[in-house]
Amino acid sequence: MLQYLIEKEFKQLRRNSFLPRLILIFPCVIMLIMPWAATLEIEDLRIAIIDHDHSPSSIRLTHRIEASPYFKLVAFPETYQKGLEHIERNQADMLLEIPKGFEKEQVNGRPASALVAINTVNGSKGGLGSTYLQQILNPQNTSISVRYRFNQHLDYKVFMVPALMTMLLVMICGFLPALNVVSEKEAGTIEQINVSPVSRFTFTLAKLLPYWFIGFIVLNLCMILSWLVYDLIPEGSILTIYLATLIFVLVMSGLGLVISNYSATLQQAMFVMWFCMLTFILMSGLFTPISSMPEWAQYLTYINPLRYFMEIMRMVYLKGSSITDIASQLSILSCFAVILYGWAIYSYRKQQ
Repeated sequence: MLQYLIEKEFKQLRRNSFLPRLILIFPCVIMLIMPWAATLEIEDLRIAIIDHDHSPSSIRLTHRIEASPYFKLVAFPETYQKGLEHIERNQADMLLEIPKGFEKEQVNGRPASALVAINTVNGSKGGLGSTYLQQILNPQNTSISVRYRFNQHLDYKVFMVPALMTMLLVMICGFLPALNVVSEKEAGTIEQINVSPVSRFTFTLAKLLPYWFIGFIVLNLCMILSWLVYDLIPEGSILTIYLATLIFVLVMSGLGLVISNYSATLQQAMFVMWFCMLTFILMSGLFTPISSMPEWAQYLTYINPLRYFMEIMRMVYLKGSSITDIASQLSILSCFAVILYGWAIYSYRKQQ
């Protein structure tokens, strides 16, 4: 009986000419565009410099700023007030004023002062810009030896790509099962299953197995793209990633089936699923570290399955972690899988 139900699910997928294309095109678009667009790297900060000193030291400082990849020199205003006008007109992000006697203070062994004004409408951009400029202004920073582990070139795309794989599995393996059952309710075809001798366990398993298959297609496609486009391959074992994916897809598919069992229409299922997905993604550490969240929000992330799979993907992909290293995350995801799958079976109201 299970074989025929699974065959029915795949036939339904093939009959929908748009869905198979979406399963292939959506991951490609996300993997090729999002790592470049969804970045927190700050480059080409527009800076205006007011040089009242016109000394060799101030000129060298200007050249160092101009040579930095983080800054783009846009103007040399004559006064501080004219410099502020560049910021107010959104022609500059930062303003550096070098006072008269800047070089003299340095020659005399005293700390030379300079004024920095920053547009902090975007607080993150302003804060990072200030940090970059302080590193240039403080020559003592050149004596510091720094080693970067796991992301040697500080490339934000390396941080984002494994997380985007997780997001794609959430979107595809969560949404599709939720919409599948509800569409059968609206079409009336589920009534034939309700009066058949198929058990609730078999029906639920038949709904989940195709999305395991789809989930692995999406994962492999993403891994191939990350290798070809970003030259990023897992530092750890691919089998470890497959094991974690096997459990995580069950979690998200189970959640989708639970939502579909309680939804009467496609609109209702889509709204509830989108609310859950948006909450999971924003509170998973995809864009910002969980440690930066308020304490109450950090506690809420413990009931977010996406958080644990996100940690697994980044640990295995970037650090080369083994199953032993991710055992706690796998155990928690397994608990989510058992709970949601059991809930999906219980909530399916079969009439015999």
